Amino acid sequence: MAQKAKAYFQLLKFRLSFTVAFSSAIGYILGFPGASYLNIALVMLGGLLVTGSANIINQIIERDLDKQMKRTAKRPLPTGELSVAEAAVFCVLLGMAGLAILGFYFNLLTAALSLLSLILYGFVYTPLKRISPICVFIGAIPGGMPPLIGWVAATGALGPEAWILFGIQFIWQFPHFWAIAWVLDDDYKKAGFKMLPMEGGKNLKTAIQIMIYTLMLIPLSMLPLQFGMTGITSAMIAVVCGVLFLAQTFYLMRTCSKKAAMSIMFGSFLYLPIVQIAFVLDKI
Repeated sequence: MAQKAKAYFQLLKFRLSFTVAFSSAIGYILGFPGASYLNIALVMLGGLLVTGSANIINQIIERDLDKQMKRTAKRPLPTGELSVAEAAVFCVLLGMAGLAILGFYFNLLTAALSLLSLILYGFVYTPLKRISPICVFIGAIPGGMPPLIGWVAATGALGPEAWILFGIQFIWQFPHFWAIAWVLDDDYKKAGFKMLPMEGGKNLKTAIQIMIYTLMLIPLSMLPLQFGMTGITSAMIAVVCGVLFLAQTFYLMRTCSKKAAMSIMFGSFLYLPIVQIAFVLDKI
């Protein structure tokens, strides 16, 4: 029983799902600074469950491909710890529970956007990974939606503030995704995944693309200040983080090395939560 429970937990990709849920909570707090801890917990729980469901769809579709990659070969479906039927039932239960929380406790628009995000990630982005690098653009849409969904949960409306939060996280996805794809390129090639943007993959053209999208984060991160969502302190923190993040891309452009790509990957993991937490602390 313990082994089975562990396998179900692994299907969730908990760290990834929690990161998504955290971003939705950021959007919710920015939209409703006086929110109760219960409401914040519920928006996170709904986001966690829907994201977990999307992750399971991804793993069901890619179960045979996961066997070919070292990073994913020990997941519950490739190893046979769980059957496809068991994973599918768990997926449906999680998705329905998450959408119910978001739809009934908050509003139907929140649930509808969450469902759209699940469909784009599970049924569009996932199969596109073996077809075209455009998959990263498609994947960045559900990847950028959590703070927008949180804002809508708080306000019930898709205002410009929601799109600003989406824009920051959407653009952040590109250096984040491509740095990971650079580091894991050998593994991805085994499964036939086409994640890097330029032909030839790990080259200067790809590094320039990463730099351009990272550069775009700097003016984007100033928009919350311009729209009165946050104050000057968080804007300054966001700019400093953006400049430091951008500096890492110059190292990649100079060396085109795995080490430089790994630096960007870890930098992306730090950039987003630091900037988002700064927005919230400045707001409240």
